[in-house]
Amino acid sequence: MEKFTIKNRFTQKIIVEDEAETLREVVEKNKANLGGANLGGADLRGTNLRGADLRGADLRGTNLRGTDLRGTDLRGTDLWGTDLRGTKIKITQKEDIIRALGIIIEE
Repeated sequence: MEKFTIKNRFTQKIIVEDEAETLREVVEKNKANLGGANLGGADLRGTNLRGADLRGADLRGTNLRGTDLRGTDLRGTDLWGTDLRGTKIKITQKEDIIRALGIIIEE
């Protein structure tokens, strides 16, 4: 067992502090309370984040390959450099994903 601490990316206040085998376990267990979390660079491959609250979270450079993000609140999330291959989302989330990746679509 290892102790994991997840802090708010803006205030550095501790959001979650828990013991588990992996960070992935802590994130899955606490997915409803990760708004503003600093998870940049984390390896979260295959994590079940369905319905998670990731509003405003820092996920830059995170490995989300094969992750289930269906129904996850991604408003204001930073996904710059994140590996999203094989990730599942709902069609209604496509605009949030595009914004979070820093993509600009012009008419």
